[in-house]
Amino acid sequence: MNTHFRTLAVLFTVVIMALFTSCENDNDTSQKPTIGEIELGIGNSHTAYIGADLHIETEIVAEGLINTIVVEIHAEDGSDHEIEAIYDYSDQILKNTTFHKHVDIPAEFPTGEYHFHLTVTDKEGHSTSVEEDLELEALIDEEAPELTISSAPSDGQVFSNGETIAISGTVVDNTALAGLVVALVYQDDVIADADVTGANTQVIILLHTHTFDSEAAHSFTASIEVGAEYDNNMTPALITSDNAWKSGNYYILVKSTDAKGNWAYSKHYPVVLSL
Repeated sequence: MNTHFRTLAVLFTVVIMALFTSCENDNDTSQKPTIGEIELGIGNSHTAYIGADLHIETEIVAEGLINTIVVEIHAEDGSDHEIEAIYDYSDQILKNTTFHKHVDIPAEFPTGEYHFHLTVTDKEGHSTSVEEDLELEALIDEEAPELTISSAPSDGQVFSNGETIAISGTVVDNTALAGLVVALVYQDDVIADADVTGANTQVIILLHTHTFDSEAAHSFTASIEVGAEYDNNMTPALITSDNAWKSGNYYILVKSTDAKGNWAYSKHYPVVLSL
């Protein structure tokens, strides 16, 4: 009887330990963060221009939640020309994100070959790094892109819930296009054109892109349905709080930049929302 009891006790202990181990494994988030293919420079050219900025975009996943993302750029010749940009996500609960940034390249940096590093660290201390080659080039260009609007709402046109606001046109540049933003701006917010960006949570984005038909020219159509839950940003964002839909006077703004950072702005196209 005692032998039988001891056998049952051992079996019970084994089962409990197995279950405990299974639970531990279920909660194990020791996997390192993953970094997708990096788009570096305009058209993934792995080229940046001195005095302008470097376009960076990639998908990041961290089972242990993203804590920091660090971008480092240094000259291959070992000189002291270095850039470090730290992006802190410690106050967010973020498992995955589309990492899209533009890092300024100082005007005093020399041309040549550089190394680009991207390091992701999660909240458990696990890190993953990737390295890419990067070429810095000089670009003399003071000419902004040219915007042509081919189709737009009539001045003061009224839109209601469920109706679509749309605008179309082309943009051309003498060197290389780098960015295009089309936004719906609430007039009473009094936002400067320079501050209408894909990162501005007060505006409603109809289009935001860094991908073009060619470096020299691009045709676009941007639109949004009035009352939509999400905008049309590169990563669609909720339309709520600062940019929540409301009745009143708005305008559409189209803006584009080239590789050197020269900006072109359309006129304001006024519309009225009646919700």
